[in-house]
Amino acid sequence: MNRIDYLRNKAQALPEQPGVYIMKNARSEIIYIGKAKVLKNRVSQYFGSQNKHSTKVKRMVENVYDFDYIIVSSEFEALILECSLIKQNMPKYNILLKDDKGYTYVKLEDNGWKKISSVFQKNDDNATYYGPYTSSDYVSTAVKEATDIFMLPHCNKKFPDDIKKKGRPCLNYHIKICSGACSGKISVDENNQNVDDALRFVLGGKTDLINSLRTQMEQASERLDFERAAKIRDKLRSIEKVSQKQHVVALKIKNQDIFGIESIEEKTCVNILTVRNGTIINTENFILDRLEESEDEYVQLLANYYSEKHDLPDRICVEFDLSNADYLLDFLYNISNKKVALHFPKSGESASLMKMAKSNAREKLSRVLSYNNKSKAALYELKELLGLEEFPSIIEAYDISNMNGSENVGGMVVFVNGKPDKKRYRRFAIKSFEGQDDYRSLAEVLNRRIGEYYINIDGGDEFGDKPDLILLDGGTGQVNAVKEILEKRGFDVPLFGMVKDGKHRTRAIATGGREITINDNRSVFTLISDIQEEVHRYAISYHHKLKQKNALTSSLLSIPGIGEKRTKNLLLKFGSVSKIKEASIEELASVKGITESQALIIRNYFN
Repeated sequence: MNRIDYLRNKAQALPEQPGVYIMKNARSEIIYIGKAKVLKNRVSQYFGSQNKHSTKVKRMVENVYDFDYIIVSSEFEALILECSLIKQNMPKYNILLKDDKGYTYVKLEDNGWKKISSVFQKNDDNATYYGPYTSSDYVSTAVKEATDIFMLPHCNKKFPDDIKKKGRPCLNYHIKICSGACSGKISVDENNQNVDDALRFVLGGKTDLINSLRTQMEQASERLDFERAAKIRDKLRSIEKVSQKQHVVALKIKNQDIFGIESIEEKTCVNILTVRNGTIINTENFILDRLEESEDEYVQLLANYYSEKHDLPDRICVEFDLSNADYLLDFLYNISNKKVALHFPKSGESASLMKMAKSNAREKLSRVLSYNNKSKAALYELKELLGLEEFPSIIEAYDISNMNGSENVGGMVVFVNGKPDKKRYRRFAIKSFEGQDDYRSLAEVLNRRIGEYYINIDGGDEFGDKPDLILLDGGTGQVNAVKEILEKRGFDVPLFGMVKDGKHRTRAIATGGREITINDNRSVFTLISDIQEEVHRYAISYHHKLKQKNALTSSLLSIPGIGEKRTKNLLLKFGSVSKIKEASIEELASVKGITESQALIIRNYFN
C-alpha cells in the first residue's frame, strides 16, 4: 500500500465530529494545522483527487507522511485550538500573517535637545521608544508630517554642538518647514516643546493637541505676543491641511477594518485598512502563498490576525460571504469581550473602501513580483485594467503599412509573458483588394490568421496557439472593423486598440466604444508602448522590403527579353540588382536561361 492510500484509508476512518487535524512530514515535523466541522469529510478531501487542489495544497499533501487529530465539542472550540496550535508551532503551510516590513518604533532622544524619528529596532541607548507599530509606512509618514508641521530639523546635525549663531540656515528654514536651530534661531525650550507636540501628533492625540495649541494661541494674543500667536496659528493650519489629506470615509461606521485581497499567480496579498474615528489611520500588507478562497482559509486568516489584538473594530469588512461562520464571531467575542459584525459590502462607502484596499493589495503585490519579473507584474496590471478573465500570457498585435495603397502589408508580432517571441512573428501581403483601406486590411489579416489557427489547432506551428489578447494599432474604428470577423468565426479572444496621440506616442487603449487611459499606470504604459512600437517597426520594415524588392524587380523587367522567370534566376544567382550591374557578360551568361546575347543586352542596359 502506498502512502496516499494509507492516508486516504486513515482519513476515511476518522469520526464525523468537529476537531483539529495536524499534518506531519516524514521527520514528524508539523507542516499544517487545520480545523473541521466534520473531521472525516475535511481530511478525506486532501487525499482524494489531486487535480482539484491549488498548487500550495498539492505541495503540502506531497509532504504529508502522517497526521494526528484532536476531537472537540464544537467548531468554535476547534477554531480556538487551531489558533493556539498554529501560534505554538508556526507550520510551514498555514496562513502566517507576517508584515513584509517588520515592526517600526517612534524614537525619542533627549540629550538636552529632544529629537524624534522612526526606526526599525530598539537599541540600548537610553532613548525612549514607542511601539511597536506594524505599519512602517504609517509611522514614517506621520513622523515626516510632524517634523514639517512643528518645524523640527530635517538634517543629521547634533544639537547644541552644531549650533552656529552666525551661520546661514538651509532652504528648509526659508520655506518654513524648519525653525533654523542650526543658526540659533530657536531656544532649546522652544525646540523641546515642539518635539513634545510632534510626539503627541504622531501618537494620535490630535484632538487634545489642537485644543492645547488653540489655548496657547489665545494666551499669546492676550499677552500681545503676536509673533508667537502667529507661529501657533501656522501650526494649526498645517495640522488641518494634513488632516484634509487623510480619508474621512466612514460617516456611519466610525471604527472598522477592511480586508482587500488580491492574488497573482501563486501569491496573495492581504491589505488591511484600519479606520478609527472615521479616518484611515493605518494600512498593512501581508504577502502569502495563494489563498484557496474557501471559508476555512478566510476564517483562519481573520482568527490569526485578531487573536493577539485587543482593539477590535465594530465591523470587519471582507469580500467573501462568511455569514455561516457564526463560530468566528463567537471567537472574536471570546478574545475581546466585544460584539463584532461581519460585513460583505456590495455598494456604498464600505464598498469604495474595499475597492481601495484591493487596489492597494494589487499594487503592493505587483511591486513585490516586479522585483523578480517586471513583465509579469505589468501583465497583471493590464489584466485588471482591461477586466480580462485570463492572464494575458500570449498577446498578438497587428499593424498595417502601405504607401498610397501600394505594397499593402500587415504585420503580426507576439509577446509571450511580456517579452517579444520573434519566431512567432508573421507577415501578410494584402491579397483581397488593391488600394489603401486599413480597416479592410486588418479584417483580411485577422481572417487569415484565424484560418491558420483552425488548421494548426491539433498541432503544427505556433499558429495553433490561441492568444489571450489581441491588440490592433489604432482606435475604435480598427476594433469595430475586426470585431465582426472574430465573432463570425467563433474566435473568442479579447480585442482592443492601441491609440496614439498627435505625436505618434501611445495614449490610450480603445474598446469598441470608449478609450481607457493608461498614462497613469507606468508599467502598463511602458508595456503597451513597447508592443505598439514593435508591431509598427515590423510592419513597416516588411513594407519597405517589399517596396524595394518590387522596385528592383521592375527595373529588371524593363530590360527587353527579361521576364519574371529570368529575373528570378538572376536574383537567385547574384542576390541583388547592384551585383547584377557589376557582373561581366560571362557571369551573366552563366545564369540559367540567359544567353550570351541577352547578357550583352543586360550589360548595356545598366552601363
